[in-house]
Amino acid sequence: MVTKEYQIIAKNYDLAGRASSDIKRTLKNQGTPLTLMKRVCAASYEAEINVVIHSVGGYATYEETEEHIILEFHDDGPGIPDIHLAMTEGYSTATEIDHMNGFGAGMGLSNIKKSADVMEINSDHLGTHLRLTFYKRGRNHESL
Repeated sequence: MVTKEYQIIAKNYDLAGRASSDIKRTLKNQGTPLTLMKRVCAASYEAEINVVIHSVGGYATYEETEEHIILEFHDDGPGIPDIHLAMTEGYSTATEIDHMNGFGAGMGLSNIKKSADVMEINSDHLGTHLRLTFYKRGRNHESL
């Protein structure tokens, strides 16, 4: 089993994507099939950027076993008031500064859901927890 943890700093656009880049390097070094690697990396980057632009900071974890890869993203708030609305393609609460830095198109959560086999999301005023599962053999499109 391989596990890693990454700090994600709010509004630090220069470091945005650092965790996702390390995850990609790890997958590449382990000979992960390209299609799986692309799905994991796309979801990881989108989730990491969401923590950077929409929260006060947080962290991500990576866990890999023979059966699956699990990514978890935790942030310290302010949370997502309406998850159903946030899942709507094109909906965004990004600021003008986020847009000037090339982020905030409102596709993050929907792209994450399309990439992961299982997406679980919980959020309240204390923060958001996103758990993504990628099966190494086949795809199972359950989502919560």
